[in-house]
Parts: sequence; structure tokens; C-alpha cells
Amino acid sequence: MRVVLDTNVIIAAFATRGLCADVLEHCLYEHTLIFSEPLLDEIHESICKKIHAPKPAASTLRKFLADKAKIVVPVDLPKDACRDPDDIVVLGTAAAGAADVIVTGDNDLLIIKKFQTILVLTPREFWEFVQKKTAGQGSKK
Repeated sequence: MRVVLDTNVIIAAFATRGLCADVLEHCLYEHTLIFSEPLLDEIHESICKKIHAPKPAASTLRKFLADKAKIVVPVDLPKDACRDPDDIVVLGTAAAGAADVIVTGDNDLLIIKKFQTILVLTPREFWEFVQKKTAGQGSKK
């Protein structure tokens, strides 16, 4: 499955050990992560500002994610594609990467539920979705 993890999920994965960390780890091993340079830049900036990581550590994380993901150029979308124009880059990245799912905690994206053919799920919904999907099938990348 091709997955876009929104910045808030990545931040939560590194801020506390919990569901978002499990989702990130699962995606690293079992799915194809999709990112864009603008999303990686936002992750780098947010890691520094929100959890006060030193810039070299944030840069190391950015490089790690870039090395483990498919990097795409976001598709240009109209500003009204979602109610928060700041989230256009997430949708554009998902569309460019032919993602199957966007995992986010952002209500402005979650209200969409589906963008084109791309599911928009909370980390919990995604976790339950992959658990049901892989139960009995084994995991596939």
C-alpha cells in the first residue's frame, strides 16, 4: 500500500511512544511511504519547533525519511480542494504519489474522508484497517 503520513503523525511518532510510532514503524517495513520536499521541510521545521529537537537531529530524521520513501512533486490543486489551504500540499503529494491512503490527525483533512480514490484516515482507523487487511493474508509491501 502507498501511504502518506501527515506531519502531525510523524511529530507524534517522535514525541511519544504510542500508536503513531507504531503506524510509522509499520509503514516503514510493510508499505511504501510517499513524501514530497515540502512535506519533508514541514516535518523538519515542526520537529525543531514542537519537540525542540536540535537542527542536526531534525536533519538526520529528514534524510532518513527521504531515504525510506518515494519522493514526489506535489500535483497542483485548486486552493479550494480542502478547507485549509495549508493542507493542499498533503493532497497534492498523495495524488502525485498515487497513494492509497493519507494518515492524519488533521480535522480539515479528515472531514474529506476520501480524496479522489485516496482514503483519509486517522492513525487509529489506519491501524485497524491494516490489521483487518493483513489478518489471514500475511503482510505485503
